[in-house]
Amino acid sequence: MRITDSMHYRDMYGENNKVAKALFDVNKQISSGQKIQYANEDSATFIDTMRLDNEATTLTQITKSTQSAYKFSTQTDTVLGDFSKTLDTIKVKLVNAANSTHSNTSMNAIAQELRGLESHLKNLANTSINGQYLFSGTQTSTKPIDGNGKYVGNGGDLKAFLGNEIRQTYNISGQDIFLGDESDRRRKITTNIKELDLNSLYPDVMQEGSLPRSTGVEKYITSDNTIRDFMGDTDSDKTNDSISHFYVRGTKSDGESFKAKYDMSSDQKISELLNKIQIDFGNNVNISLNEHGQIEIEDKLSNSSKLDFHIVGAVDFDSNAPDDADVTNIDALNDGENDFKKIADGVSSAVKPNLYVKEFINSNFAEASGVTNTIEGILYDRTQFSKDGVNVNSSISQILKSDNTFATDSTKLLDVFSPNTLNGEQLVLSGTDIDGNGYNVQIDLATTGSTFSLDGGTTNYNIYDNASPRAVVDADKMTYRELMDVVNMVVTNKLPTSTNSSADYDNAVLASNLKGKVKLDENSKITFSELTQNITSTKASISLYDANSNDFTKNASIATFNSNNSLTINDPKTDFFAQLNEAISAVEDNRYRADGKNAIDPRNVGVQNGIAIIDGLNDHVSRMQTKAGAQSQSLDAASKRSELLLTNTKILRSEVLDTDIAEATMRLQQLSLNYQAMYSSVSKISRLSLVNYI
Repeated sequence: MRITDSMHYRDMYGENNKVAKALFDVNKQISSGQKIQYANEDSATFIDTMRLDNEATTLTQITKSTQSAYKFSTQTDTVLGDFSKTLDTIKVKLVNAANSTHSNTSMNAIAQELRGLESHLKNLANTSINGQYLFSGTQTSTKPIDGNGKYVGNGGDLKAFLGNEIRQTYNISGQDIFLGDESDRRRKITTNIKELDLNSLYPDVMQEGSLPRSTGVEKYITSDNTIRDFMGDTDSDKTNDSISHFYVRGTKSDGESFKAKYDMSSDQKISELLNKIQIDFGNNVNISLNEHGQIEIEDKLSNSSKLDFHIVGAVDFDSNAPDDADVTNIDALNDGENDFKKIADGVSSAVKPNLYVKEFINSNFAEASGVTNTIEGILYDRTQFSKDGVNVNSSISQILKSDNTFATDSTKLLDVFSPNTLNGEQLVLSGTDIDGNGYNVQIDLATTGSTFSLDGGTTNYNIYDNASPRAVVDADKMTYRELMDVVNMVVTNKLPTSTNSSADYDNAVLASNLKGKVKLDENSKITFSELTQNITSTKASISLYDANSNDFTKNASIATFNSNNSLTINDPKTDFFAQLNEAISAVEDNRYRADGKNAIDPRNVGVQNGIAIIDGLNDHVSRMQTKAGAQSQSLDAASKRSELLLTNTKILRSEVLDTDIAEATMRLQQLSLNYQAMYSSVSKISRLSLVNYI
């Protein structure tokens, strides 16, 4: 075949381009440090590189997220540690206040120190880092604790990014710390009247008239004392002692309520009374007398805030006397902490006029409108809500029977109330409206449709549900919002213009909401707030109770909203600053134990019980700190793991994409030699002529 110049040129040019491109590529790899620049250069390498780049970006985000969250979490851990140390200091000061005899001046000094520590705790609660408050939940720009110690954040979780669909919580919300639950804690309650042995205190009345009163001694009642020692008598003759009657109400740990009446002879022991109470609680409680003769009841079951108790004693001292011959002796028993209340003549046809009542609990609650004391009704749940400026507040939290959580607007009454059905039950709502006018409302609950009526039931208004379209509400489906709508309409005096029109009912609800607001507060207690401008105190008053609460021949109350019930020493639910304030107030009032005779605050638990409250708060904070520590450890491990994975990913990326300089240099040298050899050969071939082949 004849080799032409054209063929020779094409071959030379083609080989030159190949070698030149190879040289260019290897030079580019050496100068850039990367094997490829574009996907078309090597699709497999490009795909692997993109995958590793994506992993590196994700791991970088994880590292930044976990490191930031770790700082937040460790700061939380540190602050909670300071909380615990401060609570330890508070306990030391409370023990000092309780175990020593102090003057008012020294007690005030201790109280001032405690208030300083309280302020320190509030400052700790409002700790921020990088402009974010630690304990506000997801509302990190909101200061969590206001000046009154109320929590105003939320219960939201802040979560760090740990990978695809993986999040790690790194905060402890203030709702968990300051309003949280302890599932393994048991509720403990107490009466607040100190009870003395009357036989020892009043020897001139109960032992021998010739004995001077000065020989009497103060001894607190114990479970070994008799009912006579406890309830007293008008003379030393034990053969004519009257029967004592004890009226008891309670709520068990499962939310079931009960009533009981015990008739006991004077020679029976207090321990027998306590045993009767324990049996009616289903033996699910531990019951005892403390050193001041007060009844303390502790739930055997944990994680229940429903345990409740009330008791009142009564005796007919004058049963053998048609006149008031024994009144002088009765009055002699009315000293100090053991006062009896005489039921006034004509109060109730069902009650003898000479019965005397002994209280175990006192809260200084006002009686409900239109209610007069009977034996069974000595200020239990027929009481007025407390008033504070434009607000009217109930005292009992509404708690679900199933899981011990607080009720909300949408919670059905049946989920909180005691019976299994509300059909046929009746509530009474009484008081004065915002204009000062009295009202008395009967709320009739029925599965066929619930109603309410004013002053005797001559006009029945349908109660409508919040569904669409509206329907008369089934008692067993009625919610707290629907009940509170009725309360708000009555208290603001904005009733429907007709009794059976859902449209008129809606208009009345809207009109009432412009005048007042009824809601469940942060502790699920019903509160009313008047919205009228330029007023500092509302004229409104509210009482809400079971219509049969005073009748011991009928079932126990279906629910309580405001009652003269036992005081709480311990509970699964925490209200941090409210409980702390109660403990400090006990020192300020110079009160060592609960004292229902104290006119300022009869429901304060006292310093001794305040110590138990602080122990509970400290235990709760320690658990929260443990949780924060676990979160920190988890975040630290995640951060270190992501850093290690990021390093490995970068190494893999380097192996896939980065140029091996030594290898590329050798290849460059080889290509250069090949290129030079090719040009040398071409040069020689180009100089050849036909003569060279002859």
